[in-house]
Amino acid sequence: QVQLVESGGGLVQTGGSLTVSCVVSGRPFNFFLLGWYRQAPGKQRDLVATITSGGRTNYADSVKGRFTISRDNAKNTVFLQMNSLKPEDTAVYYCNGLLWGKENYWGQGIQVTVSS
Repeated sequence: QVQLVESGGGLVQTGGSLTVSCVVSGRPFNFFLLGWYRQAPGKQRDLVATITSGGRTNYADSVKGRFTISRDNAKNTVFLQMNSLKPEDTAVYYCNGLLWGKENYWGQGIQVTVSS
């Protein structure tokens, strides 16, 4: 059974930094395309960043230059480091794992709140 478990969310002031983590279990970690998505109240779930097994990254325009996605294949963990946070970054952040291009898995979500 595949599980994605997020941690590290919380409350931070505008301009601050926060790192969220996601531990993946149940399948070989290296096979996953991993990503972070976020969903603000009343809005759709949007892509934040993705990272391939080889470390190639992709970012939403709204977070480029501020957020960094990375993965530690030895620890089965994907990270999202968030700097220069803004109130509009407030959302529930979800870890996502896509396996072999067809099996899609989600974490339970973790709240990130940026106060103005």
